[in-house]
Amino acid sequence: MAMVRDLVRDDVVLSARTWVVKVGTSVLTDSDGRLDPARIGHLAEQICAVMATGRKVALVSSGAVGAGLGQLNLSRRPENLPQLQAAAAVGQSYLIRAYDEGLRRHGRHAAQLLLTHEDFDNRARYLNMRNTLTALFDWNAVPIINENDTISVAEIKFGDNDRLAAMVTNLLQAPLLVILSVVDGLYPTDPGTGQIGGEPIPLVVNLDEETFGRAGTSRSTLGTGGMRSKLEAARLVTHAGGSVIIASGQKADPLTRIMAGEAVGSLFLARGSTQTARKRWIGLTARPKGHYVVDSGARHALESGSRSLLAIGIVEVVGEFDKGDVVGIRDDQGQEFARGLTNYATAEARLIRGLRTEQARQSLEESVVYNEVVHKDNLVLIL
Repeated sequence: MAMVRDLVRDDVVLSARTWVVKVGTSVLTDSDGRLDPARIGHLAEQICAVMATGRKVALVSSGAVGAGLGQLNLSRRPENLPQLQAAAAVGQSYLIRAYDEGLRRHGRHAAQLLLTHEDFDNRARYLNMRNTLTALFDWNAVPIINENDTISVAEIKFGDNDRLAAMVTNLLQAPLLVILSVVDGLYPTDPGTGQIGGEPIPLVVNLDEETFGRAGTSRSTLGTGGMRSKLEAARLVTHAGGSVIIASGQKADPLTRIMAGEAVGSLFLARGSTQTARKRWIGLTARPKGHYVVDSGARHALESGSRSLLAIGIVEVVGEFDKGDVVGIRDDQGQEFARGLTNYATAEARLIRGLRTEQARQSLEESVVYNEVVHKDNLVLIL
């Protein structure tokens, strides 16, 4: 019997010329928690098959700590940070070597990029990262991206690389992120409850609270994420105009089956038009240095899409930031609904909050005073 084509999925997959693929620790390791070279080899073969169609692929791979456990003959994952970082330091070299060996069988090279959140916060480093990735694509190399676990601390962990994968997708303006997990996709109930039944949800149009309610709290033994972490990553990508597929990486040929149009995993559709790389950085990547609390009138004006944030609409200034920094914009209920580049540092913003533009000019007594605290061209709605 001929396979019934999913036209929506066909359109998403076939039109995507750049893919970001994320693979978790539990997909790459065996039952003892050791890195499985056969799984690495199969994934490398899959990536090369996608690239053979003229597509570009960047791989975001966890597994350094898991690989380190095997190399150090540790029976369980360490609980303290220095030991975790030491395991990652040992495991990362083994992980990248395994990828390189798998890719070389198909005439490709592995290129290692170890990143922290600061690389995404800093605009210059962010752009350099994109330039490096573009050059690697030109050379038909495969970027293997991981968090720099040897120096990262708990406050800046990406969460099993799900968020990192979303940020790389937005950096590249890639139209498709494929998250390979230990489950087949998003189920109507949390697999961790033992009440799973039926098939994963094939298509998710809106990532609303009801959808997040299906994620539950379960996670794999070696991984640090979970389905909720994956849905948060999907929300970052779909909000910027990309699509996401969450599928099992433990089953055979996941990437080539996706490329062939098979109903693999759960597809999360893009919301609205594709955002520019700059606005993706402002709204979805860089961490805000502080935030403005605004009144209901200001929120309504900003959500209309045609207004800038003026001083008169600001009721509170929180945090310490400089001119040009990314700031969050919250309503009086504490909900962050936008981000933008501020024209004023903290001290100046506190002086002019709640004032009309003319009053703000008098208060600052400077020759150059901006009419807008955050100009509409530098503002991104995130809800």
